[in-house]
Amino acid sequence: MSKALAFTRRYLGMDVLVAARRRISTVFDRHENVGVSFSGGKDSGVLLHLTMEEARRRGRRVSVLFIDWEAQFDLTIQFVKECLDMYASQANPLWACVPLTTVNACSVVEPEWTCWDPAKRALWVREPPPGAIWDGAEDPSLRTGLAFPFYRRSMTFEEFVPAYEQWFGGAVLMGMRATESYDRYLGTFARLKSEQGVFSFQDTVVSCPLYDWRVEDIWTYYAATGLPYNRLYDRMYQAGMSVHRMRICEPYGNEQRQGLWLFHVVEPETWARVCARVAGANSGALYAGERGNVLGNGKITLPDGHTWKSFTLFLLDTMPEATAEHYRNKIAVYLKWYADHGVPEIPDATDGDNGGTDSGSWRRLCRSVLRNDFWMMKCGFQPTKTASYEAYRDLMKRRRERWGIFPPLGKASSEKDR
Repeated sequence: MSKALAFTRRYLGMDVLVAARRRISTVFDRHENVGVSFSGGKDSGVLLHLTMEEARRRGRRVSVLFIDWEAQFDLTIQFVKECLDMYASQANPLWACVPLTTVNACSVVEPEWTCWDPAKRALWVREPPPGAIWDGAEDPSLRTGLAFPFYRRSMTFEEFVPAYEQWFGGAVLMGMRATESYDRYLGTFARLKSEQGVFSFQDTVVSCPLYDWRVEDIWTYYAATGLPYNRLYDRMYQAGMSVHRMRICEPYGNEQRQGLWLFHVVEPETWARVCARVAGANSGALYAGERGNVLGNGKITLPDGHTWKSFTLFLLDTMPEATAEHYRNKIAVYLKWYADHGVPEIPDATDGDNGGTDSGSWRRLCRSVLRNDFWMMKCGFQPTKTASYEAYRDLMKRRRERWGIFPPLGKASSEKDR
């Protein structure tokens, strides 16, 4: 077994609720500046209730960060408002309606989508609520640059959160659970320093008091306490979703788009505005569950007369040039890495290229393109920081010319590789 999978459970002799309360109490003991990252979901809802319970007991106030994605379910917004009103005496709300960029796996025309984009205000799904942090706030202290001095235009969520944590200082509580997904399992346990569920990030301590909770524990807590929860989960349950698959987040990524169909079932009026706002949202809802070549889910098949290499290059030639160039840059790095490691020409397909472990092949690259995997994370890449992206593109033009991979001044010809 690899080191990444070598974690073992060690029981603490108490139930998860007692353990979570102790962890939160320890955070309050050690830090004057405490914040909660609140998404409006079931896990962060439990965390908010437990944190405010401790804050009320101590007569303390806590910062509550809610990142508003604009094109969200109205039920989520209602729940967030309910909680902030309920804990008005303990919460210092940071309702962030700031332009953040995320992957839009529903479209090759607009492969990234920016919420609260000032240039698209006429199409916004809704206006920011009173007291929200955004560029148009009447109170200057609530404008983005003053409230979040670390913010850069069109930051990604993955850039914003650690920048916020570093700026915030003190301790930030997050509702991450290790059993929610394999990535969460590794991402949580790999950084924990003790059973307190704590890891350090520069000047900030990040605590995950619910890291050992199961989804059944979450719902047992709500049932036992009668405290408010997001009623969107009721609608999800009525629509036939398993409690293990219920998610509330930006819904346009490769995995998240499979829940887009819920919008037009649960909130058709919101869905109509989302379709006008987010390129490809409607087609994403229609086809996200399809398997095969439509969106690269499950088994993909090779069209007649093509190799996997020629099919990949053909797909690139059908895309908008900016999107195609982005993929060519990533593929060029992928090919160069294998060439530097003794594989001058990757195979068209391998037995292992359909699995989770990367096995270099053109079929694996083709699957990423079909899936609209914009950052090609399934091929081992990480998102390029937005502040560095223009410099990255210029660098890749020079590198591709030097490497002789996808000459940057013209499209790669799919014909010659058939």
